[in-house]
Amino acid sequence: MNTPRYILTLACPDCKGLVHAASGFVLAHEGNMEEIAQFSDPDSSMFFMRIDFTTPHADLAALREKVAAFAAPHGMQTQLHPARAAVPTILMVSKQGHCLNDLLFRWKSGLLAIDVRAVISNHRDFYQLAASYNVPFHHVVTTKENRATSEKRISEIIECEGAELIVLARYMQVLSDAMCQQYAGRMINIHHSFLPSFKGARPYYQAHERGVKLIGATAHYVTSDLDEGPIIEQDVARVDHSYSVEDLTAIGRDTESQVLARAVKWHSEHRVLLNGSRTVVFK
Repeated sequence: MNTPRYILTLACPDCKGLVHAASGFVLAHEGNMEEIAQFSDPDSSMFFMRIDFTTPHADLAALREKVAAFAAPHGMQTQLHPARAAVPTILMVSKQGHCLNDLLFRWKSGLLAIDVRAVISNHRDFYQLAASYNVPFHHVVTTKENRATSEKRISEIIECEGAELIVLARYMQVLSDAMCQQYAGRMINIHHSFLPSFKGARPYYQAHERGVKLIGATAHYVTSDLDEGPIIEQDVARVDHSYSVEDLTAIGRDTESQVLARAVKWHSEHRVLLNGSRTVVFK
């Protein structure tokens, strides 16, 4: 029960013998593979792998050095994480709290491998919700005029809390290119799947006017291209002419919450690997 357990992920140009080499590395360090998944992408000619394994070697730093030495000849990008470690996380929100409420509940219920360190918002609406979970709440006002100052403050909070994951749980401010690049691969956003068809602050009203039959949500990594980052998860719900705007909004919010929660779960379990503008997700 106390045997150290790790998750090794790797990505490299595809070639013969990679599965044998990676499994051989684990075996050479007295490892026992609990779960293994791999994918060869014919489009990018890249190979991806995730190994969940136990080993008596408890020195994480030393094991990471050995992983780096193994990876170098293969040109591998690797990460090694303790399997049971919760990922330090910051949640950011504006005036719609359904995703924030859902993530906080799942976290406290032990359903997500994250450690929520703080909530950041450009409004005060959810400070009581954060307080009910004993989570620090930071009100950082953001406008077009003070964006550089506010983003500097947000970055200070993220760094002070040691956050490795930032979740935009319906945070409705556009981030600068510099901030998107600073947290590339570490910042997840959620939006309704109507984009780019229905842009703006009232997508469900536009959807209702157009008589849509499907509504949904998309969770993706944040990039400087607005709402076009690598997609982690998507889902849809079928609707019809009898649904009111309020019905569509409620169903859409439920879908957003579920999609974002799955994306956060998979990221925190190190199941998501970047593949250019796409992702490989080992569910």
